[in-house]
Amino acid sequence: MSTAPNSPDTAPRPPDDSSGRAVPRRGRLRRTWRGAGDRLASAASVLTVAIDGDRSEPLLARAPRRWMRLLPYLIALAFTAVLIPVTTQVLTNDYGVGGGLAGAIAVAQTTPLLLAVSRPLTAWCVMIAAMVLGAIPLFQGDAHRASPWTPMVIVGYLALCIALALRESRRRLIGIWVATVVATIAMGFFRDSTSQDTGVLLIVLSGGVLLLGALLRERGEAQRKLVEQETISEAERTRRTLLEERARIARELHDVVAHHMSVITVQADSAPYRLHGLSGEVREEFESIAAGARESLTEMRRLLAVLRSEETQGDLTPQPGLAQLQQLVDATIRGGVPTVLSLTELRLLGQLVDVPPAVDLSAYRIVQEALANVVRHAPGARADISVGLDDDALLVIVVNGPDREPVSPIETAGTGHGLVGMSERVRLVGGTLDVGPLPDGGFRVAARLPLTVSNSPTA
Repeated sequence: MSTAPNSPDTAPRPPDDSSGRAVPRRGRLRRTWRGAGDRLASAASVLTVAIDGDRSEPLLARAPRRWMRLLPYLIALAFTAVLIPVTTQVLTNDYGVGGGLAGAIAVAQTTPLLLAVSRPLTAWCVMIAAMVLGAIPLFQGDAHRASPWTPMVIVGYLALCIALALRESRRRLIGIWVATVVATIAMGFFRDSTSQDTGVLLIVLSGGVLLLGALLRERGEAQRKLVEQETISEAERTRRTLLEERARIARELHDVVAHHMSVITVQADSAPYRLHGLSGEVREEFESIAAGARESLTEMRRLLAVLRSEETQGDLTPQPGLAQLQQLVDATIRGGVPTVLSLTELRLLGQLVDVPPAVDLSAYRIVQEALANVVRHAPGARADISVGLDDDALLVIVVNGPDREPVSPIETAGTGHGLVGMSERVRLVGGTLDVGPLPDGGFRVAARLPLTVSNSPTA
């Protein structure tokens, strides 16, 4: 049994989108027009930014593409190639002007458009003079023709007004329009009353073109200033982030240094009681060492007060290290990120080997920042952490795969400044940092922290 042409089984169906739902024709047209509008808006934004520039430069001299920079010359050449023969023909046939004079008038009134690309104000001075002088022979022609300006003059003058509006200031544009009005009114006194008046048409159209062009130029200036301000703001933001991270690292290292200075003070104060038979000079030397250590601690506390911002609150908990990595991994797993930690090379008789305090703290913070980046940029990805010894250095490697599913972040307050913080902590101990994406869409962070920091740039 055949199916009817208009039956539901054979009726055409609109194409489906990626989710399997039918897309109406009206929706497809709306998306098409919206996409075309976005592309036009993007091109207009590029042009408006490229319009604004040094007034000694040609129009669109700062455009990103070569064809955009050549576009004003091509337009001016096209206007000149069309208007010269048309003007000569119209002046000869309709106004009765001699062929040689008609050609001279056409060249004088049209060629300034070529100069308008780089010197629009100079081109306007030449063209307004050519318009006034070229209109004098027209008064002796047919009284029923357009006067005082021919249609070709109006077209060329409007094209010149576009170049003027895109480059000159608003005050100068007002002066240009006023001069146009004065010249039109003055030439109108010599016009025959039976001719077609084109003066009002030129005044209205030139004013509208100058106004619209000025608005477009000012919009380009505003966008350029906005881009410059965003660039400056981004540089300042990067610098502020770097300074905040350095201050944060300094505050954390205060606890480490303060511990060692306290030990020195206690040992120097207790040396005369622990060691018998010390001479007076040796006792004075120990007292001097203890006094210097106490003074250093006092100055460090003052330095810490300077580095601490108003929003920063004192942290009474000890600074973390490699011993707390397992707790960090457990918190990450609870946050929804599968994480594996390997510390086999660091264990000696079931205990972690001793590493310098600065390296211990830096290794923990690097792993912490790497896991925070996994949660932020690759939610749901598996993270593998490996911490081991490499000759006389501590090697920290964190590798994660591509993101899979959205998860909640581990810490809402944040742990630092990402790669900037890692770089500063590695620089602190004179190590090296290697970060970058992997072919499968994951990311790798590898830090090598020397166990001796005597060669560190900050030591």
